[in-house]
Amino acid sequence: MISEQNCEREIIRFSLYPIHAPDEFDFLPEEYSKFKYGADNIARKFGYMLADGFIRNCFSKHYDGSRIVVVPSAYSHIPTASFFMKKYFVDKLNVYLFDNKYPVVEETKIHRTVTYREDYGEMSAQDRYRLIKGDKFYIDREFIENKTLLFLDDIKITGTHERIIINMLKTGNITNKCYMLYFAELADSSIPPNIENRLNNFYVKDLEQIDNIVKNERFRFNTRVVKFILNSRDDGFDRFIEKQNYDFISELYFNAIGNEYFKFPSYLRNLEKLRDITGLLQGCKINDFPFL
Repeated sequence: MISEQNCEREIIRFSLYPIHAPDEFDFLPEEYSKFKYGADNIARKFGYMLADGFIRNCFSKHYDGSRIVVVPSAYSHIPTASFFMKKYFVDKLNVYLFDNKYPVVEETKIHRTVTYREDYGEMSAQDRYRLIKGDKFYIDREFIENKTLLFLDDIKITGTHERIIINMLKTGNITNKCYMLYFAELADSSIPPNIENRLNNFYVKDLEQIDNIVKNERFRFNTRVVKFILNSRDDGFDRFIEKQNYDFISELYFNAIGNEYFKFPSYLRNLEKLRDITGLLQGCKINDFPFL
């Protein structure tokens, strides 16, 4: 836990699992990978663990009784994996607040304007910052006024997202007390940041593992798994889709459209396939739309 205070705002940082070596983790990498690709049962486990550790080692020592707003990592239409971890974190934190006669949590989101095809986990710190520095982030300043903010994410590798959040706070003249919470954090800067990519894909290598998660875990769509499916080779994608039911296929399609993944040419063939299966937009092709 690290606390930082200046004339603008107080920031307290907490990470449940610091990573000090590239091959040693205090959590199961296979579970982390499944979580990143939609395993909601593991999101629940991680959310409960983070809440318990945060309350015990940080929150109970610093909380001043003010109203709390929990803010997950930024997303546009499809939530990130950390959004689902946030849900269970809030459940556990609310029990603590209720038991101690404090007001329960409120929630809001950071709105963003840009959708990316790139995978942060493969990038250096400089490349990550260059990619997202042009994005616009917005939070409802009136709603959060005079409240303590808990920004929650699954992992901190280079700190790029935290820098963007702090810049948003500075730009908006937001001086609230803030917590920056992470399930895990890279604590040794000499370890290359692509360790995140290795963790993300520790279990998931191809669509066969995605199918196993869909069939054997409590599956929820998130940005990572939608992009992974859409970016798959034609033959592998077709075999995978043949194994799924209509509800899965239609939800995948609606999520992809909602997140504007039709803007990426490499996704279009598989989007066309999903459109045909769902029976929507018959007689049209995605490329026919004038705004593309």
